[in-house]
Amino acid sequence: MFDLIIRNANLPDGRQGFDIGLAGGKIAAIEKSITASPGEEIDAAGRLVSPPFCDPHFHMDATLSLGLPRMNISGTLLEGISLWGELRPLLTKEALVERALRYCDLAVTQGLLYIRSHVDTSDPRLVTAEALLEVKEQVAPYIELQLVAFPQDGYFRAPGGVASLERALDMGIGIVGGIPHFERTMEDGARSVEALCRLAADRGLPVDMHCDETDDPMSRHIETLAAETVRFGLKGRVAGSHLTSMHSMDNYYVSKLISLMAEAEINVIPNPLINIMLQGRHDTYPKRRGMTRVRELMAADLNVSFGHDCVMDPWYSMGSGDMLEVAHMAIHVAQMAGIEDKCKIFDAITVNSAKTMGLEGYGLDIGCKADLVVLQAADVTEALRLKPNRLFVIKAGKVIARTAPRVGELFLSGRPASIDMGRDYVPPVLQR
Repeated sequence: MFDLIIRNANLPDGRQGFDIGLAGGKIAAIEKSITASPGEEIDAAGRLVSPPFCDPHFHMDATLSLGLPRMNISGTLLEGISLWGELRPLLTKEALVERALRYCDLAVTQGLLYIRSHVDTSDPRLVTAEALLEVKEQVAPYIELQLVAFPQDGYFRAPGGVASLERALDMGIGIVGGIPHFERTMEDGARSVEALCRLAADRGLPVDMHCDETDDPMSRHIETLAAETVRFGLKGRVAGSHLTSMHSMDNYYVSKLISLMAEAEINVIPNPLINIMLQGRHDTYPKRRGMTRVRELMAADLNVSFGHDCVMDPWYSMGSGDMLEVAHMAIHVAQMAGIEDKCKIFDAITVNSAKTMGLEGYGLDIGCKADLVVLQAADVTEALRLKPNRLFVIKAGKVIARTAPRVGELFLSGRPASIDMGRDYVPPVLQR
């Protein structure tokens, strides 16, 4: 009756000690005790079982290219863009595919099975688009990879940028991107938002736009994006990424802006690791950290999801493909340390991101896809604290990755021989 049963699992909504039965690539049962004998069993032993992690904002064409052709000495956004401009003419399809596949291997071990990647379309060769379309096909059995046509050097600013982006869409890239704050003028940025939303509406495609990734409190492109979303009937199909300018905006203006964004049903994608690394670089002290107003946006019922953005590339020399690392940082920067806050943060790397990406069949309910992760933690708050090992990663009801529990051995007189970080340090409030 069942291909696999996960026994004694804790669920993200707080339920404890449930069995999850998987059959035919779907979740077939969630019960206190399933008596059937399956083909395979996993004893979660009171650990958290979650839907897979989702990354709605990434740059897979640049990932793992750290040091090519040189390092980002200043660590700034603008040097990263300049460095990518140096690397781009040297890119080959083979190297792009190899790095992307290696990253996908890492992602699977981290329980990250859904990724949306921006694809630079500013080079008219479009080798990035060719490579990532091939990667998308190769990884389809285990990762759903969505691709965004992204005019890195500006839709209008880059020579041939308009034509290159449309060609990328013709090749099969399915989401319209943009970067209005990188156009030459504020007016050109607003024109690009209007043109790209019109293009998306004409083609029936979603929009995912880098927007106001700046410390400038007068950057107004998210306002324009929200207005054009309403104008072109794109409600719910548009994402605004970064939005770091909101960190610096006047509170009264933000109160108006958030209402407009809510009317347009904008999906919001902060990128905590990158945002706090790259913003505020012109400040002395006090120094801004640039992450957008997560708590206020969530309070307005906007769908907020977090992206990893970069891993070991010209913009960010760190990163691990672990969305719990992203969420862990968000807790600190957004100062959302309460239990309810942490549950919302966990949602931002799971169910909220799935909504941003328009995923079907995602979740932990009967009838959902049998895509699950067993973590070495008791619940979502512990998962966010510990960033624990993914003990089992399951796709369509089959285990596709596993990692041994993190257990430390001790050689101390009178002390335990070993400690399990995910079991021995569960707070009393979580112990049964």
